[in-house]
Amino acid sequence: MAEILGPQQLGPLTWLVGDWEGNVGVDVSYHNSDDVTGKTGYFEKAWFHPIPTQQNGKQFLDGLKYGMVAWRHGEEALNPFHDEVGYLLWDKQEGQIMRAVVFGRGIGMLAGGSAKPRDKELHFVATPGDPNYGIVQNKYLSKRAELRGFESTFTFNADGTVSYKQKLVLKLAALGGKEMDHTDENTLHLVKRIHPSTENT
Repeated sequence: MAEILGPQQLGPLTWLVGDWEGNVGVDVSYHNSDDVTGKTGYFEKAWFHPIPTQQNGKQFLDGLKYGMVAWRHGEEALNPFHDEVGYLLWDKQEGQIMRAVVFGRGIGMLAGGSAKPRDKELHFVATPGDPNYGIVQNKYLSKRAELRGFESTFTFNADGTVSYKQKLVLKLAALGGKEMDHTDENTLHLVKRIHPSTENT
C-alpha cells in the first residue's frame, strides 16, 4: 500500500475512505434454528464517507459515516443477514479512535481505543457499563443473548486491501448461560474511491 502524503486530516481513518466489497467473510456464531455453533460464509459491501469536522467545546473530531451490509453466500439476491450503520471518529488531540455503531438487532455501542495518525492497525473495544466505551442492547437480548464484550481490529494491508476481525462475547440462554465468542472476519477491496477526478477505482 503506497503511503498517503499530505496532512491526513482523518488520521488513521484516511485509508478507509471509499466504497469496498469482500467475498471471503466468515461468521462463526450460534445458529438457533439448528441448535449448533457453525460457520457462515458471506459477501459484504461497505462504504466510508467523510463527514464535516464535529466540535464539542474544545474537542474537534474528524471522521467517516459508514455502513456495512452482508449476505450469506448463495443468498446474495435475498435480504442481507447483517446490516450496521455508524461513525468512525478521530480525536487527534487525545490520540483516540471511536466506532459509534448501531446494529439492526437492537444493539448500540461506542467502542474506542488509542491510535497514532498513520497507524496501519486500529483496535476498538467496548464493555457494558463502561461510561466511555460502552454497550446497550434491547431487553430480549439481555435475557437471551447478552452482549458482554466487543472488540474489533481493522488492518490496512500492503496490497491495498483492508481486513477486519471482530469478536462479540455473548452469554447465551440456549447454552445454559455459558459464554461463547461470536466472530466475524473479512478482507475488503476498494471498488470506488472518493476523488474529484473522473476515475472511480
